[in-house]
Amino acid sequence: MSLSNTSNRTAPDSSDTRVVTGVVRLSYANLWEPKPMRDGKLKYSVSLIIPKSDKATVAAIQAAVDAAYEEGAGKFGGKLPSKSALKLPLRDGDVDRPDDPAYANAYFVNANSNTPPQIVDRRVKPILDRSEIYSGVYAKVSVNFYAFNSEGSRGIACGLGNVQKIRDGEALGGRTNPEDDFVTETDEDFLS
Repeated sequence: MSLSNTSNRTAPDSSDTRVVTGVVRLSYANLWEPKPMRDGKLKYSVSLIIPKSDKATVAAIQAAVDAAYEEGAGKFGGKLPSKSALKLPLRDGDVDRPDDPAYANAYFVNANSNTPPQIVDRRVKPILDRSEIYSGVYAKVSVNFYAFNSEGSRGIACGLGNVQKIRDGEALGGRTNPEDDFVTETDEDFLS
């Protein structure tokens, strides 16, 4: 199984618009089952939290966004609008999510796909146990950037490719472990 599989793409792939991130943290990870998006369509999605210290991933994303912008002239009626007039995918967690400590000192992009991502471990072997991938996991992710112009909204979107789990992390979203919530009960406890 290859991380460069093209069957997961939501838009045409170009080597200039494709990025394999460094290690990022997954948030709002809907990778096993698609969830409804704002447009009502079911999609697989994830927010990729990128440390600001990962300058290589940030630079690669910025270059891919620029390439998607240039390639997107046709989506914008043949004329490139000012980038400031477009929705751009790379966002600053300190600005856009100041109350969420998981996004502190980080950038993020929201990626989605119509098809499920292939999810693999460090040895590029498929992960089938759904409990292995959750919001808070650290992973590398392949993404593809492309221009969109739909219902008055224009910009550069981020298509979700494949996910490689690198290591576990503290779960995000307030979910707790059963061991933290409960004590072991015996049959005698229920009989009294």
